[in-house]
Amino acid sequence: MLINAAFHIGIWALIFFIVGMIKPKWPLFFLKKPDRFKILIISTVLFMISATLYGEGNRQAKLEQAPEPAVSQDFDPASAPVPVPMPAPVSKPDTPKI
Repeated sequence: MLINAAFHIGIWALIFFIVGMIKPKWPLFFLKKPDRFKILIISTVLFMISATLYGEGNRQAKLEQAPEPAVSQDFDPASAPVPVPMPAPVSKPDTPKI
């Protein structure tokens, strides 16, 4: 899904860039003074969004295809040794002889 969106945004960014470099008034019809620098900035941002979506889509696809870690059926938690706390040995204090 994200990979398709990345390709669509990338194609639209490329069309926007080419048309904007030829006639900046067409894609930026709502501005009084459109210039090619604004076209360049908008196209750069659109390409960055497209690349980010593509990378995130690939990452999610790899996570979906990765096998889940297998849980060993041989391990029984009840048979595992459990540490038992032991009281510390008590030492008698040295008392001076009178």
